[in-house]
Amino acid sequence: MEDSAAIEAFIDEYLESGGRERNLVCALLAVQEKFGYLPPVGMEKLAGEFKLSPANVYGVATFYNQFRFKPPGRHNIHVCMGTACHIKQASKILDHFERRLEIKVGEVTPDGEYGLERVACVGCCTLAPVAVIDGEVVGKMSTSKIDGLMLRHQMERERENGAGKEAATARDDGEARE
Repeated sequence: MEDSAAIEAFIDEYLESGGRERNLVCALLAVQEKFGYLPPVGMEKLAGEFKLSPANVYGVATFYNQFRFKPPGRHNIHVCMGTACHIKQASKILDHFERRLEIKVGEVTPDGEYGLERVACVGCCTLAPVAVIDGEVVGKMSTSKIDGLMLRHQMERERENGAGKEAATARDDGEARE
């Protein structure tokens, strides 16, 4: 989670660089783009800057479904539920992600690693069913492809953690010799 000072500093910089002439929705989008979600302190700051009540800012933000109110996962999965994907069994893909990650749509895994969202359409209908993972379109999704992606990511995490442990061990060994 970001600290309040960083959020307020970003909003001040945004407003000073021309953001004050834009509307509230543009400001909310800028905050979300920077922090991945709309932190309460950011909405309160914008309320003061735009001379609105925090309830009004929250009302605007909840009206649009693209705004998030919780920090996203480090890896974000968006499953397309548009017409072509729906016909190609996107609901099975979404259900499989939910089972594998042990979360529901709109949630983040307890370790903060994954976030899962359903989206209306990503515009890649010829690749249906589609998921967008960390901004990368993955087409022709299947449950076995999901299992492979999850296994690959798990192996990458283990490799990174192993490399981190080796570096820490080497550093500790060096300090012990001194």
